[in-house]
Amino acid sequence: MERVTLRLEDLPIRDDLRGLTPYGAPQAPLPIALNVNENTHPVPDEVAADIVDSVRVALGEVNRYPDREFTALREGFAAYLGHGLTRDQIWAANGSNEVLQHVLQAFAGPGRTALGFGPTYSMYPLLTRGTGGTWISGHRAEDYTLSAASVTEQIEAADPDVVFLCAPNNPTGTPLTLDVIEAAYAASRGIVVVDEAYQEFAPRDAGSAVSLLPGRGRLIVSRTMSKAFAFAGARVGYLAADPAVIDALRLVRLPYHLSVLTQAAASAALRHAPTMLAMVDDIVAQRDRISRETALLGYRPYASWTNFVLFGGVRNPAAVWQALYDQGVLIRDVGLPGHLRVSAGTERETSAFLAALASIDSHA
Repeated sequence: MERVTLRLEDLPIRDDLRGLTPYGAPQAPLPIALNVNENTHPVPDEVAADIVDSVRVALGEVNRYPDREFTALREGFAAYLGHGLTRDQIWAANGSNEVLQHVLQAFAGPGRTALGFGPTYSMYPLLTRGTGGTWISGHRAEDYTLSAASVTEQIEAADPDVVFLCAPNNPTGTPLTLDVIEAAYAASRGIVVVDEAYQEFAPRDAGSAVSLLPGRGRLIVSRTMSKAFAFAGARVGYLAADPAVIDALRLVRLPYHLSVLTQAAASAALRHAPTMLAMVDDIVAQRDRISRETALLGYRPYASWTNFVLFGGVRNPAAVWQALYDQGVLIRDVGLPGHLRVSAGTERETSAFLAALASIDSHA
C-alpha cells in the first residue's frame, strides 16, 4: 500500500492557526542547561521521600477517578499564599499554562481580545489564539518597565477583555510594582491576570498582587510550582481569585483534570514549603552574580526579580549562543536583537556559564 504523507498546510485546520509555530525551546543533552528558567537544584531527599510515599499511597486509588475539586491541594495552596485566602478562592491545573488557558476559555475566545505588554511571555499570544481570541500587543519603555500612566493609556485605547501583566516579567526579569497593577485594574472593564510565576525570587519585602484581591472581583493572580518549588516536571500551576471566578473556570475544565498522582505529589511538596524554598536564596545569589559578572565583561544586564538574567550588548546573539553551545552550555536566544537570556543555576553551573562567556569576544 502506497504511503500518503500530508503536509500540515494540507490539513483542514482552523484558518487562524495557519502559519503559526508551536511553542518550544531547544532541548539538548548538554552538561549545562540554563535556557528555560528551570530550578536546576534537585528536590531535597527528605522531600522526595515524602512525595514518593504520598504517590505510593495514591496508587492504591488510581483505579478510581480523583477528587475533581482537588480539595486538599486547594487548601494547601491557600495556606501557602496566606492573606486570609480560602480554598474557594484557589484553582489549579497541569502547569500555569493550563491555568491561563482555562482563564482564556472562560473570559476570552472568539470575538474577544487579550492584551499584553511586549516583550513578555510568549505563551500569552499562543494561548489567546489557540482559544480563538485576538491578541493585542502593547509596548514597554526602552528599559522594559511599565508605568501606571502607560498601562492606563494602552488599556483604555485597546479596551481588551483580558489583560496580562507578567510580574516580574518574562523574558526580561523586570519588576512590576503594585501601583501599576492597581492602575491596570482601574482602567480595565475585563479580567486582569497578574502572572507571578517568579514571585518567590523577588525581594522579601516586595508586595504580591494577592494582597490586592479583596474588593477586586476581576483580578486573578497566577502562580506555578515549576520555578521556586523545582517542580517543572510535575506540571502544577494555580491561581487565586474571587470564588465567582473559580466557578467560571469549572465550566471549561476537563473532567478530573488533575490526576490523583499529581494531587498527591503537589500536596506533599507544599507540606515542605520552607525546605523547598530554602534553595531560592542560593538561586538569587547566583542571579545577582551573573548580573555583576556579565557587566564586568562589558554586557548590559537588566534588573531582574526572577531566576534569570537578560543581558544586552551582544553583537551577534546567534554566534554567541552557538559558541556557548559548543562548550556545553545551553542558554536562550529570546529573539530580542542584541540580547540573550540565561537562567541562574547552581554555583557550578553558573561558574561554567561565566567562564564560557568570558572566553568569547562577542559584545559591542
